[in-house]
Amino acid sequence: MKRVAISTLGCKTNQFESAAMIEQLIAAGYRIVPFTESADFYIINSCTVTARTDSESRRLIRRARRLNPTARIVATGCYAQVAPGELEKMPELDGVLGNQEKQSISSLLETTTHAVSDIATISQAGQFKLTSFAEHTRAFLQIQNGCNSFCSYCIVPYARGRSRSVNPDEILQGVRDLAANGFLEVVLTGIHLGAYGLDLPVQSSLTELVRQIDRENIVPRLRIGSVEPNEVSEELLSLMAASKNICPHLHLPLQSGSDSVLNRMGRQYTSAIFRELVERVSAAMPDVFIGADVIAGFPGETETEFDETVRLIDGLPLSDLHVFPYSSRPGTKAAGMSGHVPHQVVTERAARLRQIADLKKRTFLDRSIGSKQKVLVQQFDSKTGICRGLSRNYLVVECAGKEAFTNSEIYVKIFQSDGTVCTGELTAA
Repeated sequence: MKRVAISTLGCKTNQFESAAMIEQLIAAGYRIVPFTESADFYIINSCTVTARTDSESRRLIRRARRLNPTARIVATGCYAQVAPGELEKMPELDGVLGNQEKQSISSLLETTTHAVSDIATISQAGQFKLTSFAEHTRAFLQIQNGCNSFCSYCIVPYARGRSRSVNPDEILQGVRDLAANGFLEVVLTGIHLGAYGLDLPVQSSLTELVRQIDRENIVPRLRIGSVEPNEVSEELLSLMAASKNICPHLHLPLQSGSDSVLNRMGRQYTSAIFRELVERVSAAMPDVFIGADVIAGFPGETETEFDETVRLIDGLPLSDLHVFPYSSRPGTKAAGMSGHVPHQVVTERAARLRQIADLKKRTFLDRSIGSKQKVLVQQFDSKTGICRGLSRNYLVVECAGKEAFTNSEIYVKIFQSDGTVCTGELTAA
């Protein structure tokens, strides 16, 4: 059997698509091996959010060539989509495939040198078929692709095309298939989840889709990926609060707490809208985990604007932050803006935000001490006898247990936290 190794960079959508490619390749008779091993084919599923991720993709391509000088090496993903000519110049690389071509990876892997469709012309989602996932306990399910927002800092609409939704019947069947294969948690993913359903012949919404999945009681745990702050409806919040299946967890991309910066970014909400939303979410679900993205050092960001971001974040019950130092991305509007912040200042601001993030997470985890959590066990360490898993509200939890608990939900009473992981003991339901 020919051996294939895949390395994945970037978002949960890319992780889902790599899993779907793996399933397709196995069905076609290939054997999947770790990227650290010698293989006949290497696939780099690239990301292009920043120049750094582009560099990492090139590093992985060179690494693959060192692992096996005679292997066929193919790059796909968002970097391959937006800059195929740049990658084609690499002597280590044999093929470049666009994002759309992932759906035909088993037929293209050995036959095509370069194939990158014009993603802007793709009008339908064309769902990947996926019934399994490498993690064996949680699975991602792509329900939407592409984005129409064209935020000034973001290359994604050029890499992923316009917003396209998967037919709800296909999604429901996808959830059923994953549940039938033993997955207790399904995470709904997409590039712009809040736009789900708006492009379908019979218009729908993310709320209506989640309601359908919840109503069927298909899977014990349903988790929703990142949703834009201006697209979290009251109906969705009410549904989440009332459901026994939907996990109390939301990720809200803030990006900045300064209205003037948000305006330059092309974001469709204000700091007041974000503040009010977080307060409503917390009131509806007191134990909810609320994550947020924030960019440090966007072009033109003054000390006053940065302080506005700090004050907003400080005053909100956020559980964690993903902090991104601004990195100029060629092809975006922001790259041509004036007032780029010096690198040292960007680094300092990012470090300050990460300090706040650490405090927010520690505070959230400490609040859980004394509580009883329902934990999906993902791993068991036979040497220590410790189970490790994820609570419904996104706490990483460890406790003494046994291997038989893997891929099952157990009740754990939390007695301590180190700011990253909660530790507890088994308890009765």
